[in-house]
Amino acid sequence: MAGRPGRRGRGGPVTEVRLEAARRVDGEVTVPGDKSISHRALLLGAIACGRSFLGNLSPAADVASTAGCLAACGAWLRLFDDGKWVLDGAGVGRTLRSPEADLDCGNSGTTMRLLSGLLAGHPLEAVLDGDASLRRRPMRRVAVPLELMGAAVEPSPGGTAPLRVRGRFPLRPVVYELPVASAQLKSAVLLAGLAADGPTTVVEPAPSRDHTERLLRLCEVPVAVEGGRITVTPAPLQPFGLRVPGDLSSAAFLLALAATRPGWRVRCPGVTLNPGRTGVLEVLRAMGAQVSVEPGPEAGGVEPVGDVEVRGAPLRAVTIAGDLIPRLIDELPVLAVLATQAEGTTVIRDAAELRAKESDRIALVAAGLRALGAECEEAPDGLAVHGPVRLRAAALDAGGDHRLAMAWAVAACLAADGGVTIIRGAECVAVSYPRFFEDLGGLTTG
Repeated sequence: MAGRPGRRGRGGPVTEVRLEAARRVDGEVTVPGDKSISHRALLLGAIACGRSFLGNLSPAADVASTAGCLAACGAWLRLFDDGKWVLDGAGVGRTLRSPEADLDCGNSGTTMRLLSGLLAGHPLEAVLDGDASLRRRPMRRVAVPLELMGAAVEPSPGGTAPLRVRGRFPLRPVVYELPVASAQLKSAVLLAGLAADGPTTVVEPAPSRDHTERLLRLCEVPVAVEGGRITVTPAPLQPFGLRVPGDLSSAAFLLALAATRPGWRVRCPGVTLNPGRTGVLEVLRAMGAQVSVEPGPEAGGVEPVGDVEVRGAPLRAVTIAGDLIPRLIDELPVLAVLATQAEGTTVIRDAAELRAKESDRIALVAAGLRALGAECEEAPDGLAVHGPVRLRAAALDAGGDHRLAMAWAVAACLAADGGVTIIRGAECVAVSYPRFFEDLGGLTTG
């Protein structure tokens, strides 16, 4: 095992883990169902015209937040002992009602932004709120297009949660140009567009993950994509069945660890190979790692799926920028850790969005890398990381950010001084990958 749980809180959850360096990394891990797809499958299943069946949904706390908010708005959904979900919907504009209390989105920006788009097309009123971290994240950007469509969406004076939504049906169709490449913002507008009385078009400045578009097609809703223009034409959503593929963003932390040392190997079967998500695999290849992909049958006939294996090799520095950023935004913390083991200076830029995630990921990654003994410079929109360097064990804080907690675990496995790395606030991995530390321990010996 690479480490062991540390101090526990009163309720039993791990609040601290201690990790030693890994001597070897080898094995296969079946990661949980994809979080992004799970959110969207629940939202669409809840309003489809009939009964939908979902399997292998993500066990993440974020996805539980989406399910809880839908139930509070009157959606019919049930989780059975075999892990399958069943949802019954009555169609757009007719399924959801005003909740009796504020909706708790927890730590999930995806829940808040996508649900606001869905609620905007129902004649109801709801307040969407969340934890302290979520209350710091920008929400005015989602209010602007929804108000253009006829809903009343009021964030707090600072442009953040709580977010009050007064929906209506039908909404006005719009052509909306996104100010940033954001799958969440795009999806909010497309979901609201289902309740419009004509086609709604979103224009994105760069490609972002397209799970919403693919699942809308699964529901037999017309979706046209031409360049950066995505148009949804309202139609009754047909119920569907879907087994959610594994989460490549979760697998990326384990695959990145394997990439760092010749002789190390990790295989993750059945993960999504959506082109909007595979940027991390392209970067691993560019850095010199051996990456093999075996495509399999598509999930629901719409989502590409396959097995991914990464073998370690001497790494070289790369530049990560431009249109690649939206395709690996969640993996940038662990790629910054990987950069400490690469020959040369790895540059990450055009990633200012990292400062508006669960934490200011640019600032916290830079501070953590320095504590580990790495050399890096922080920029407004990214980082420059110099390598290779022998990392040392350190005491690190996850800052309430699941991606940082997992990135620090990878760094701990690479420490070369024989010490023990302490990760405080490690329980936040439950936001996306509850069994992360158990799966990591199964891969390592030390």
